[in-house]
Amino acid sequence: MPNLTTKSKPETKSALVRRMLARKAGADLIALQKATGWRPHSVRAALSTLRKAGYKIDRLPPDADGGTATYKITAKPAAT
Repeated sequence: MPNLTTKSKPETKSALVRRMLARKAGADLIALQKATGWRPHSVRAALSTLRKAGYKIDRLPPDADGGTATYKITAKPAAT
């Protein structure tokens, strides 16, 4: 009997960043760095790439003193 299980492709790091930013709470740079293993400049480049693709990403100020800014996707690209 043939094996009917399908193997899905692993999630890309870019897709992981997009998913984290789409959460209600968004994500800060440190969380994005830890999740992807990227350096800060690479995470910021990914944010820039998403913006160029049409995503609207808001930068929310830190909640407390010494906290970090949070980024969140607030609008997805319009379908063409």
